[in-house]
Amino acid sequence: MEPLSASGIFIQILIQLLPVWIAMIATFWLSIAYKRRLGLYGKLFDSMIGMIGFCIVIFWVYAGFFGSLDLILTHDPLTQLSGMKNKVPGTPVPDNSVPYPHYLLGGDNLARDVFSRVIAGAWVVIRIAPLATLFAFMVGITLGLPAGYFGGRLDTILSFIANLILAFPVILLFYLLVTPEIVLTGLPQYMAAVLFFFPLIFLFVLVNSRFHTQPAARNIMVTLIALVGGWLYLSLISQSGGNSAISILPAAIDGFDIPGGLLVVFVSVVFVNSPTVFRIVRGLTLDIKSRDYVAAAQTRGEGPWYIMLWEILPNVRGPLIVDFCLRIGYVTILLGTLGFFGLGLPPESPDWGSTINEGRKLLSVYLHPALPPALALLSLVLGLNLLADGLREESLRD
Repeated sequence: MEPLSASGIFIQILIQLLPVWIAMIATFWLSIAYKRRLGLYGKLFDSMIGMIGFCIVIFWVYAGFFGSLDLILTHDPLTQLSGMKNKVPGTPVPDNSVPYPHYLLGGDNLARDVFSRVIAGAWVVIRIAPLATLFAFMVGITLGLPAGYFGGRLDTILSFIANLILAFPVILLFYLLVTPEIVLTGLPQYMAAVLFFFPLIFLFVLVNSRFHTQPAARNIMVTLIALVGGWLYLSLISQSGGNSAISILPAAIDGFDIPGGLLVVFVSVVFVNSPTVFRIVRGLTLDIKSRDYVAAAQTRGEGPWYIMLWEILPNVRGPLIVDFCLRIGYVTILLGTLGFFGLGLPPESPDWGSTINEGRKLLSVYLHPALPPALALLSLVLGLNLLADGLREESLRD
């Protein structure tokens, strides 16, 4: 079989990504058709910058998702094929038993398919970055709202802790948290037990403050949060195995086990980003709490948590949504940095940082192993920044 030309590689990649194109077209058609009913998300499509950023981000979301379903991968990202070490893009595979006849973006120094590893690496980022950012926001919001609203000693203590964490160099902090000696002490699991409890607190307070005048509905919702949220929380922090620091649930009812390296990275990202979110929410609360509608809610006799969650928080959603998008980009860079230094995730992981690190060893000879994951990382972060700019423009008009 003949090697593919540059145009042939491009066409084959377009064909291989067909499920992504179909999903993107459907998403854009539905979004534009119903944009007047979709609030700030719908208004995003009035901004050219926002649309471009959204297009890039949604491309990688769908690529990672369909890649995890094995619909667009050409080869197993961990499989090594004999004779394909450092082969250039478009090289035919000598083994006729494999499902796809070419390495579209070439092979790396371990004879693995670069195209499949880039797509699989997108799913690593899509799984970790948004969820870790969401957890960091829940921690920051839960602590930042009362700090800014009540002030006094509570604000002083929480601000001191946040500044203490922020004063520590981020990369060095990551190094400390993911080193094997620290992991063996069980510290990441204990940190997970504390940090992952904040979403439960946030949901409890949110429901209780909103439905405090409707006891029946409140009790049902609080019970559901306690049962479902408690089970998810215990499944997150409980790890099976004799070396696990926290093993609460029996295997029969333990919903899932997060791999040790993934848990460490997830906890590290949440821990590092929470203080910054705390400071943003605290500053916005200090500004908003003196507004007339807050005074009107206090006059009506509303409780502090109702005012914080249902009066103040909705009115600062614009800056928080923008920061959320930007922070996902920061987390993506941090994940790439950790993978580049071989920290946290397993060595064979197809995450973009690890792939770039492996490809850089022969960068002066072979560009193709390191260049695609580097461009993928660059494009996703660029898309998130453009999306944040578009959201900022529309939130200012809102």
